[in-house]
Amino acid sequence: METSPPELDLDKLRAIRVVGRGAMGTVFLAYEKEADPSAHHPFALKVVEKCSFHCKFDADRRARWEVSVLSRLNHPFLPTLLGSLETDEFLAWAVPYCPGGDLNVLRYHQTDRVFSPTVIRFYVAEIVCALEHLHGMNIVYRDLKPENVLIQQSGHVTLTDFDLSRTLNPRKPKPTNTPDFVEVVVPDARPKHRRNLTRLVSVMTEKGLKKVRSARVSPVSRRKPSFSNGERSNSFVGTEEYVSPEVVRGDGHEFAVDWWALGILTYEMMYGKTPFRGKNRKETFRNVLMKSPEFIGRRTALTDLIRRLLEKDPTRRLGYNRGAVEIKEHAFFRGLRWDLLTEVSRPPFLALMEEEEEEEEEDSRPEQMPATTIDIRDYFLNLRAPRSVPPSPSSECRKEASLAEF
Repeated sequence: METSPPELDLDKLRAIRVVGRGAMGTVFLAYEKEADPSAHHPFALKVVEKCSFHCKFDADRRARWEVSVLSRLNHPFLPTLLGSLETDEFLAWAVPYCPGGDLNVLRYHQTDRVFSPTVIRFYVAEIVCALEHLHGMNIVYRDLKPENVLIQQSGHVTLTDFDLSRTLNPRKPKPTNTPDFVEVVVPDARPKHRRNLTRLVSVMTEKGLKKVRSARVSPVSRRKPSFSNGERSNSFVGTEEYVSPEVVRGDGHEFAVDWWALGILTYEMMYGKTPFRGKNRKETFRNVLMKSPEFIGRRTALTDLIRRLLEKDPTRRLGYNRGAVEIKEHAFFRGLRWDLLTEVSRPPFLALMEEEEEEEEEDSRPEQMPATTIDIRDYFLNLRAPRSVPPSPSSECRKEASLAEF
């Protein structure tokens, strides 16, 4: 049941440093001046500046949606909403801070920039549990990637960034001899700037396909047809190297897109690169549609898991029929005590984080930020101060908006 989050007071908050900036907002390591004057219990504060809402993708709606999702979460591998606030200038919300960084940073700390199968099993198992909980709430995540898998102080994972997620009605059990999907013909009455992405990617003509720098793909269509066997979204959304074939084709997608992304993530943890990355967006999408993932050496339970997650037909993909249960039953997880995952007191890299925490904290401090605390309002005022003309959308916003031209 959704509850109203505790109200925060921006005037009582101070930031220690900036820990990240994205298309939607800025994330600070912050604390409450009165309740925690020594900043012993800092939290992550995501701040969205309302004056940047002209970035085309309805940041207001997405920010409010993320707060709504966070307020309903109750799982050890998902964040807890600590509080939120809204002023004339900002929307902001607080979640627990994860000092271990993200999975990509952690991978780069490894000698070969890859994880061992044992480590992969631990992290993938926790991600499966987090996705299972979201799917049980009828929420499809749609933004799984290493940067969105954070490492808690305890060494366990936390998924973050829910602005691209959405609610879908689950499929009903399929009667015998009934096709997986019911075909719905939608009249082509869309504006020209929303051309059919299936045709665009399938034909792959040089003319008319504009190069864009975006790594993240945002929703450009919100048609919501209802299917008798469950609801599917037609939004083109995700991160290009993680986007599933059904999203590229424009077929409509559902919960199976998260299992595809899990396959990409697992492959990247194993080999240090994603399986379908091309020289440009067009080649990447062609590879997603046509290329099979390449594996080195003999077939193992891990490579079999990846192969089955990266099945291009979503109806044949592992996890499609029975969700996370199918994945948990795979041989790669044989012998794993799923009910005891949260009780693992020494995850793979907890000791490393403890030894290097202070050093990494200093290394991660942006050079332009002072060692003293930051007034959040002043931070945004200073960002705008040097500009003599109204600011154009940030580079991140331009990157997200670029795909809308399709």
